[in-house]
Amino acid sequence: MGITATYLFPTHPDQEKIAEQHALGLTIGSWTDIPHLEQEQLKHHKGEVLSVVPGEKKDTVTIFYPSANVSADLPAIFTTVYGKLSFFEGYELIDLQFDDQLLAQFPGPRFGVTGIREQLGVYDRPLLKAIFKGVMGRDLSFFSAQLTELLAGGIDLIKDDEILFENELTPFYKRVTTAKEIIDQHYEQTGARALYAVNLSGRSHDLHEKAERATELGASALLFNVHAYGLDTLQSLRENDNIGLPILAHSALSGVLAGQAGSGFSYPLLVGKLTRMVGGDLSLFPSPYGNVAISREDALGINAMLVEENGFERTFAVPSAGIHPGMVPQLLADFGDNLVINAGGGIFGHPDGPTPGAQAFRAAIDASVNKISLPEAAKISIPLQHALDQWGIVQAT
Repeated sequence: MGITATYLFPTHPDQEKIAEQHALGLTIGSWTDIPHLEQEQLKHHKGEVLSVVPGEKKDTVTIFYPSANVSADLPAIFTTVYGKLSFFEGYELIDLQFDDQLLAQFPGPRFGVTGIREQLGVYDRPLLKAIFKGVMGRDLSFFSAQLTELLAGGIDLIKDDEILFENELTPFYKRVTTAKEIIDQHYEQTGARALYAVNLSGRSHDLHEKAERATELGASALLFNVHAYGLDTLQSLRENDNIGLPILAHSALSGVLAGQAGSGFSYPLLVGKLTRMVGGDLSLFPSPYGNVAISREDALGINAMLVEENGFERTFAVPSAGIHPGMVPQLLADFGDNLVINAGGGIFGHPDGPTPGAQAFRAAIDASVNKISLPEAAKISIPLQHALDQWGIVQAT
């Protein structure tokens, strides 16, 4: 029982020997230099090379680590399977497989796709999420007006910009209570529910108290810059039953951890599998289409890890950056029903304003779900027509 790590190592004619050295170095040290009695004692702790598959530029190496070597937390696991290796140029960690006993020590999402859909009462289409834009240096009246406009357009969720932190003009707790009042009024008037993910930020030792207070004040969701704090911090928030809110895990900083060619983690492992394992209900990452893009292979790999059968609730995929209504058919083709469509400029950049901007997305979503082409749908939706005039259509592949 233990952890199986899959790596990409720079190609080498003696790769099996190199892999064996690393397997020993990351577990017990040198095997052959240890007296016989200690060899017997340490058999349960020795790393084992399971396979070496040669490639053109990188070889795929799989190493098994006994569970007796680690405590059931990601800091211990990362230090074991990648701590020393991370100093070697070109060594990538692309996957981790955990035995059932170890996997059971992690919580997975509290709500996930099923729970969030139940909260919103939306089951038959992708969700639409907006991002507050231009709120830096603006006060709560601007925040309130923007939220009201977005709700009028039919959004399901809205999140703070990940760079909006504690400040005098829009304090954290005031954002929570202000948004709750507006969203409650919207529900009373329309019967439509919405969630607001407030950016949980500050010193690590303050996060739990801050999140618990936000819960008491009626917060409906949290935005969390998980890689600025670490996956283990996200797990601790997920496991705090005094919080109990959906957590939107933002992938800021993952570009240096997973996005640099030839090193680091793989995106599907870091932003997909591990984010889901520690409790992310939604995972936000760059789409393959926009101005801050990752490869389509990586984006689809993240989504695959968010929905694979592993005993956890599914985590929503939130591909982001550069999304406009003309991309909706492609988003559906790529991410299916696990999709939250996330838009900032695609809503606020609409020529008629943010409410028609959101309406254009809703029209594109409804059309795509019902297999109606966007040009056909635009005949009865002026907001969609104006969006297509502005940005065009991305043909689904």
